[in-house]
Amino acid sequence: MSTDPGAGSSKAKPQKPKRSPQGISRDELEERVRAKREQFAEVNEKITARTGRNLISAVAIGLGLGLIMVFSLIFFNVVFFIFVGLLVCVTSAELVGALAKSGRHVPLIPTLVSAAAVSVASFYWGQQGQWLILLAGSVLVLLWRLVELTVPKYRGTPREILRDLAAGFFVQGYVVFLGCISILLVAQPDGNWWVLSFMVVVICVDTGAYVTGLNFGKHPMAPRISPKKTWEGFAGAAGLALIASIILGIFLLHQPWWFGLILGAVITATATFGDLAESLLKRDMGIKDMSTWLPGHGGFLDRLDSMLPSAAAAYVLFIVFH
Repeated sequence: MSTDPGAGSSKAKPQKPKRSPQGISRDELEERVRAKREQFAEVNEKITARTGRNLISAVAIGLGLGLIMVFSLIFFNVVFFIFVGLLVCVTSAELVGALAKSGRHVPLIPTLVSAAAVSVASFYWGQQGQWLILLAGSVLVLLWRLVELTVPKYRGTPREILRDLAAGFFVQGYVVFLGCISILLVAQPDGNWWVLSFMVVVICVDTGAYVTGLNFGKHPMAPRISPKKTWEGFAGAAGLALIASIILGIFLLHQPWWFGLILGAVITATATFGDLAESLLKRDMGIKDMSTWLPGHGGFLDRLDSMLPSAAAAYVLFIVFH
C-alpha cells in the first residue's frame, strides 16, 4: 500500500504564471510592450499626418547619410568625393524623372555624364576646371536634345523644345553645380571642416524648424508654397543654428565668436530658401515628392534641398574668412 499522500490524485495543481524578479509575469510584460508599441505608432501617425514624413524612416535614413558624410570628412576626403559624386548623379537622374512627369524632357545620359565629369573636375582641378566642365556638360545636354529631334517621338512645338532646353540647363545649375560645390570645398586646405560645419548647421536648421514648428507652429510662413512651414519653426531653426555656429566657429574653424553669428544667419537663410524653392518647384510640377527612393524623405533632392544653396554660401564664407 502506497504511503505517498499524492498517489491516486487525478487533478494536477494549477501552475502559477512565471514572474520576473520585479514581480511582472511574462504575459503582463508582453502586454505592456504591445501597449507601448501601439502608443508609439499612434504618435508617429499623428506626426506623419502633420508633417508629411514618417518619423522613424526619416530619422534612420538621415542618420545613415549623416554618419557616412561625417566619417568620410574626418578620415577620407576621397570617400566623401565619391559619395557626393554619386549623390549628384542620382539626384540629377531623380530631377530628370520628376521633370518628365510634368512634360519636360531632359536627356538622361548626357546629364549623368556631365554630373560625373563635374564631380571629378571639382575635386582634382578646382574652381576653373569645375566651370569649364560644367559649361561643356551643359552644351552636351543641349546638343543631345537637338539631335533627338531627328526621332519623331522626341519632337514637339518650338515652345516645348525651348522648355526642354531650359529644363536641361536648370538641372545642370541647380543640382550639378550646387551639388559639386561641396566637393570643391572639401578639396581646399581645411575645407573638410568647413563642409562638416555647414552641414551640421543645416541639420540644426532642419531640426530646429521641425521640433519648434511641430510644437508651437501657428503662423504660416509661406502658406501658398509650403503650408506646414511656420514663423515659429523659423525662429527655432535660427536659434539652434546660431548656437551651433558659434560653437563650431570657435572650436572647429578657429574663428572669432562673431563669425558664428554670420555663419548661422547665412546658413539659416540659405537652408530655408532652398527648402522653399524646392517646394515651389514641386508645386509647379504638381508632385508631392521628387521620388519615393528614400522612405520618410521622398527623394534625395527632398533631403538635400537645404544643403545645395548652403554649400555655395559656405564656399563664399570660406573664401572671405579663410
